[in-house]
Amino acid sequence: MDELIKINEFSKTPKYRQIVNSIIEGIETGQLKVKDKLPSVNKLLIHFDISRDTVVKAYDKLKQMDIIESVPGKGYYVKNIDYKRNVRVFLLFNKLSPHKKLIYDAFAKRLGENATIDFFIYNNNYRLFKDLLLTHLNKNYSHFVIIPHFTEGGFGAQELISQIPKNKLLLLDKKIEGVRGEYAAVYQNFEKDIYNVLCEALPLLKKYNCLKIIFPPHTYHPREILTGLITFCSEYAFDWKIIEDISKEPIQKNEAYICLKDDDLVTLIKRIKKQKLKLGKEIGILSYNETPLKEILLDGITVISTDFEKLGDTAAQLVLDGKKEHIINPFRFVIRNSL
Repeated sequence: MDELIKINEFSKTPKYRQIVNSIIEGIETGQLKVKDKLPSVNKLLIHFDISRDTVVKAYDKLKQMDIIESVPGKGYYVKNIDYKRNVRVFLLFNKLSPHKKLIYDAFAKRLGENATIDFFIYNNNYRLFKDLLLTHLNKNYSHFVIIPHFTEGGFGAQELISQIPKNKLLLLDKKIEGVRGEYAAVYQNFEKDIYNVLCEALPLLKKYNCLKIIFPPHTYHPREILTGLITFCSEYAFDWKIIEDISKEPIQKNEAYICLKDDDLVTLIKRIKKQKLKLGKEIGILSYNETPLKEILLDGITVISTDFEKLGDTAAQLVLDGKKEHIINPFRFVIRNSL
């Protein structure tokens, strides 16, 4: 019984949920029968070095699902084994961030309580991505939902991802060239998105002579963003420049900056304030990915952003419907005072 309940310290799935999932898996595999006694709260919290609240929350959830019952003075017992999960997802994100949380929350909400999500993060590291995927590839998942962004490496991603049965694969946020077959995808068209936004922003951009994008040499951001920017600048006669390190770049009037990362945005704002340049008049900023702070920072930072909630919600609906569609996610342009 002790070996039945498993907690993976590398998983971002809440520990209480891992306990719930372990009990459900034990029922599905026939390891647990009606009236089988479960480990006590004290036994689990000592064994896994977790809080009492975590174990109690897991058992309360199982009681709410009518899977177990508690007998005063005796403990917890399996009550019902007529429970089957239709959806069990291996979810692999490249990093944790406010934007990724929006995707996860929308994804989990749409799937509902009866779905199981095993959630892992690989920190844009292809080696960790590979290890996590290969470790879980042969487990009983109904779907593998993956965001494939790497700061370096990733040259074997096509072959690795192709090992996943196509009826179980869902690529999220970005497609990988060379992955063939009928599989699901909800993704951004990075080249087209930046081009369309800049065209929409053209009346505001005309006051600037040069567009500069901060694009570090080791970044997970797709280079299609650069292609879209260069196409726009060529068509509308803007000078452009790719900046690897904003802390070393001269800041001058009549320039507009595109910031992909919030760390670079902070550095840029500090330098603009130090030079007492007027944001939105003498110098412009477009920042990737909406956050509540950007709405109020310096009277508003202009944002270009995918709809993260829509991304998660659409992916979950494809899982529930069993569809293998490729869907481009909506992209937004929010004009504020920084441009």
